Amino acid sequence: MLSTGLPQGAVPKLERPGPLRDRVYEALLELITTRALQPGQHLVESELAGHLGVSRQPVREALQRLNTEGWVDLRPAQGAFVHEPTEEEADQLLTVRTLLEAEAARLAASNADAAGVAALEEILAEGLKAVDADDVDTAVALNARFHAKIMELAGNAVLAELAAQVDRRVRWYYTPVARQRGGQSWVEHRELIAAVAAHDEQLATRLMREHTEHTRRSYHARTTS
Repeated sequence: MLSTGLPQGAVPKLERPGPLRDRVYEALLELITTRALQPGQHLVESELAGHLGVSRQPVREALQRLNTEGWVDLRPAQGAFVHEPTEEEADQLLTVRTLLEAEAARLAASNADAAGVAALEEILAEGLKAVDADDVDTAVALNARFHAKIMELAGNAVLAELAAQVDRRVRWYYTPVARQRGGQSWVEHRELIAAVAAHDEQLATRLMREHTEHTRRSYHARTTS
């Protein structure tokens, strides 16, 4: 068995043309974010190159970039490993996420029109189906879409840019608790939609703050539950 231990079908296809190193970077980052490559997992250049159908050089460059960004740890004489986030790292990022998302919810409640609300309701319906089917990967992706849509409806480009910087790490931390949060997360989403539709900025802010705090607490409780 290969030490990278990638699940069947997990490796994304690399499309050409384009800077190959960037495509390899995106592919590896997606595998880490979705936890197809688990925290602490040894990353062997030759095996990753074989999975992706490329030479070792773009893999090496991608791993160096991922190391700089904190996704991968390069250990002397040992190689590359997926970074294992500390509880403090997760807490700091999820706390920042709460601040950004709460403000986005307030602005969305102020700005959203009927089409925006309808888009949120469509994502909600898909999310509930994914939960019913116990399709965690789809539920995680739809959760990210829901929050991205709230951010879009907020209409603040600077806020959206800041949120984009933490989005992938939020997905990384959310994935291991997605099944635990399950349907309750989408119940909270439904309540948020109602607040946005009613243009109730104060309620939307409170609900989003509580919603993101539930995820933060679930992440910290995952090892003791």
